[in-house]
Amino acid sequence: MSRRVCVIGGGSSGLTSIKCCLDEGLEPTCFESSDDIGGLWRFKENPEADRASIYHSVIINTSKEMMCFSDFPIPAHFPNYMHNSLIMDYFRMYAEHFQLTKHIRFQIRVLQVKPRPDFSRSGQWDVETENKKGEKEKHIFDAVMICIGHHCHPNLPLHDFPGIDKFKGQYFHSRDYKTAEEWRGKRVVVIGIGNSGGDIAVELSRVTKQVFLSTRRGAWILNRVGQQGVPMDFQLNRHLHFLVLKMAQSVLPFGLVCRLGENKINQRFNHSLYSLQPKHRLFSQHPTVNDELPNRILSGTVQVKPNIRRLQGSSIEFDDGTVEDNIDLVVFATGYNFSFPFLPSNMLPVSGNKANLYKYMFPPGLERPTLVVIGLVQPLGAIMPISEMQARWATRVFKGLNKLPSMDCMLKDIKHKEETIAKRYVTSQRHTIQVEYIDYMDQIAYQVGARPSLLGLFLRDPGVWLCVLLGPCTPYQYRLRGPGQWDGARQAILTTWDRMAGALKTRPSDIPEPKQSSLLLTLTVGAAALALGYYWNIHNHPSLLIALDPTTWQDKIKPYLPVLW
Repeated sequence: MSRRVCVIGGGSSGLTSIKCCLDEGLEPTCFESSDDIGGLWRFKENPEADRASIYHSVIINTSKEMMCFSDFPIPAHFPNYMHNSLIMDYFRMYAEHFQLTKHIRFQIRVLQVKPRPDFSRSGQWDVETENKKGEKEKHIFDAVMICIGHHCHPNLPLHDFPGIDKFKGQYFHSRDYKTAEEWRGKRVVVIGIGNSGGDIAVELSRVTKQVFLSTRRGAWILNRVGQQGVPMDFQLNRHLHFLVLKMAQSVLPFGLVCRLGENKINQRFNHSLYSLQPKHRLFSQHPTVNDELPNRILSGTVQVKPNIRRLQGSSIEFDDGTVEDNIDLVVFATGYNFSFPFLPSNMLPVSGNKANLYKYMFPPGLERPTLVVIGLVQPLGAIMPISEMQARWATRVFKGLNKLPSMDCMLKDIKHKEETIAKRYVTSQRHTIQVEYIDYMDQIAYQVGARPSLLGLFLRDPGVWLCVLLGPCTPYQYRLRGPGQWDGARQAILTTWDRMAGALKTRPSDIPEPKQSSLLLTLTVGAAALALGYYWNIHNHPSLLIALDPTTWQDKIKPYLPVLW
């Protein structure tokens, strides 16, 4: 009899968890407290309790090729950076294609999840739910997947802002912001320079009399539009990751690596000149992505201010002693906290937005590995492929096809991760679950048996090897081999740039496209890396010498060179 799995939450993590259960022959039942799928990405005019809520204009900061599920590419005609409504369209396509919706029970809230009395033997869970009528129901499941994300409870630190209780204007958390129009002609302060704070400040500045953007530390600002107009995250490739984040950091001081990146970013605009430059280094912070903020600062519609010292009536005094009068609104873009209120308090306690989880997924103290948290990470990249990879691994653990290490090993791994984060990142609640996209995806894919083999690709399929090494690290790479292998992965990788460009070429043009000057440099550096690998291979595996004949390999790779540009 198939194992029954409880999936809590019908957002992006919940949807892919349902699919992964089905792929492994498990029987999922998803409980979603609202009346629809989508989670964070579903716009609602009136926010619901204990969940995030987005504003009407939200556009995702990861491009479509980097955020899609690994065996279901986003349609080519969709824009590279999608509005929340298009993300919902994609989720609906995904759910319909894999027939996921029939496994979801809507408007059902999970009240309690606790181990059964015989948990040490069965690994089963008692789950209590409640529908919108208040009717409660009890269930027994063989495993539980928690897919509620980390945007749960608004973080509203009013105690840090003396005088807020007597402030004459309005104030609210960014989850309650929907559109700018009602604040036309007003004076507004936005607290926080994360992605939401930057977006809201920019949008409000188009209609308000003045926006003040208050930040304690400042921030390094990245933009969606990368070199030559290509999506910025297309630069997230294995080649650059190895050179910059692996080899360079092991050879060069961390500060020097940061300085090189900071100099590159400051070529777009000088962060110090724009009052944005923080004391911390570029790679010590989750970046803020905003193409428009420098323009709004340059035009004076947004003024960057330090932290707020106190509020008096309708006036606000900042830490530098400046005072702004007649403030109508304060928006707290101060993030979220997460918790697991339906679990026993001692099973997975959360303190300071930290939870002890092996690979940010498995509680290390359970006798049976039948409880997993999906999507509780803050990646330098897209969350959707990460949640999918986590779910692929978790479902195989549930079936006994993969084993977890001992509790001691898991605790050591957790401690090592905490120490690494503390050493690299500034102290902040947003950095407690920070992961590097490629590193983390490769770690989990290794557990599944789906991590791409660069040597194997080099020998068998040099065109795809070149794309995997030098092209964007798309989710399709993790469907080339192993459990869950997808026959369409190779073609999806080879046509990645076509889908990116197809959404931009909306006007016919007879003008020939200029050759990309960076291609030669990229290929040169790639060839150097190849030479090093080639040297290692022939000295450690002499039998590979014939297979690695440069002339034969060059003939194989020529047809695929155009996909790089």
